[in-house]
Order: sequence, then structure tokens, then C-alpha cells
Amino acid sequence: MAMPLGHLGLNVASLARAKAFYDVVMPMVEFEPFFSTETEFSYRPAGGKVGTWLFFYGALEEGAHSRHQPGLQHLAFMVRTRAAVHEVFDTARRLGAVAVHEPREFPEYHEGYYAAFVQDPEGFMVEFVCHREDPS
Repeated sequence: MAMPLGHLGLNVASLARAKAFYDVVMPMVEFEPFFSTETEFSYRPAGGKVGTWLFFYGALEEGAHSRHQPGLQHLAFMVRTRAAVHEVFDTARRLGAVAVHEPREFPEYHEGYYAAFVQDPEGFMVEFVCHREDPS
């Protein structure tokens, strides 16, 4: 039986800044806090669902993340409705994220692909996507 990816670990320049952002955004994409220490914090799929866990660590070296260099290009979180795409996008913007792509359809990916992209306060591009074709 195939299992999903177990977890991802991301190094961030500011644990406090990243935690302030993701503590609000992650419940909106159905993740819950798992644990938090002075050197890391994490989230897992809410309600005991199977899925990929996300860990954040304080970076040991300085430097800005770039999705254009080798490494992580972006994170994508699925949401249940197109309205949820708008809601989490707007919340992320209020929390300091920069808009990369406003909520819209991306037919070049597949029919019904509705998403928005932001750059989070740590410089990671984050996508919020709904794969439903109806406009709800």
C-alpha cells in the first residue's frame, strides 16, 4: 500500500515570524499544530487524517530563499471550495504575504484548477488550490 509523503522540513530565517503566519493559515487549510519548541514547530493534517506533516526549523545560515534557485519551488495546499481560496488568500495578505497570482482559474494546468499564490513572510511561494470545476 502506497503512503503519502511523510513530512517536509523548511528552514526559516525567523521562527517567530513564520509561526505567527502559519498558526493562522494552517487551520484554514485543515492542518493543526503538532508541537512547538524554541528551535522548531510543526503542523499535521487535522482530525487524524493521513497526509504530509510540515516542520519549520530555524535556519542556521543566513540567506534569502528563492524559488528560482535549486530547491523548493512552492508549497500547494488544497482547499474544498473556490470561496476558501479567496478566504485564505485574503488572510495571508493581511498577515504580510505578497500576492503572486490573485485567485483565478489556471486552465493550462487542467479544467477546474482554481488557485491563488502568495509569497509568505519567509519568501516561500505558497499556493491555495481548489480542484472543483463548479464555482462554489
